[in-house]
Amino acid sequence: MSWIGKMIGGTIGFAIGGPIGAIAGAAFGHTFVDKHEQAYLTSSPLQKDRLSSNEESQLIFFTAAFSMLAKISKIDGRVSENEIDTVNYFMKHDLQLDTATCQTAQNIFRQAVHSPEPFEAFASQFYSAFHSQPRIIELMMDILIRVSAADGYIKPEEEQLLKSATRIFHVSDHSYERLKSKYISPVNKYYAVLKCSETDSNETIKKQYRKLVSEYHPDKIQSKGLPEEFVKFANDRFKEIQEAYDAVKKERGI
Repeated sequence: MSWIGKMIGGTIGFAIGGPIGAIAGAAFGHTFVDKHEQAYLTSSPLQKDRLSSNEESQLIFFTAAFSMLAKISKIDGRVSENEIDTVNYFMKHDLQLDTATCQTAQNIFRQAVHSPEPFEAFASQFYSAFHSQPRIIELMMDILIRVSAADGYIKPEEEQLLKSATRIFHVSDHSYERLKSKYISPVNKYYAVLKCSETDSNETIKKQYRKLVSEYHPDKIQSKGLPEEFVKFANDRFKEIQEAYDAVKKERGI
């Protein structure tokens, strides 16, 4: 059973503080935390019901993603029906969440919309958990940009929060612009996917492709705390890298 199955079933406790822990507790029910609180303080048999370290990382990623998306959606003071539709589309089509998991994500989203905590608080706690895993951080940045740019453009207020995320996540402006160009810029997106320039040599592009394929292999990323529910997104990223390389090879006659 995945971490989310345990949480939905009410058979597990967790010990995550901060704004992400507060949203998770509200979304899943405070009783799930209170019921097993002593399991984190004693050697009680209840400890067998704890989330593993990797499962807690998955919980943090999942909760942080939909919490930050909620804050971006509300940046102009209200969440529009179009914004809700965009996030729901991401849940159902990009992530292909099942009904129960989609409802959980929607509950997290709603809790975060009404939370007094700012976007930066969720971003900072997420970064604290994944600061040593740059590919996980980049995947999160990609998700935030992808959903923000779903209409083909990014509102100035949304860009303000995305820029805030880049500062917290220590993502360079150059990397941010490359990610953004995948969704809203007319420049050759294949080079953006490969993090290369059209002026780079064939050898540089080959080397970068091999590096990205190794770093973004879904199995490797999942083993570092990516929730199962986001594996399809990681798989799509992996395929995107391969497709981009194939396109560049064809263009250059490599």
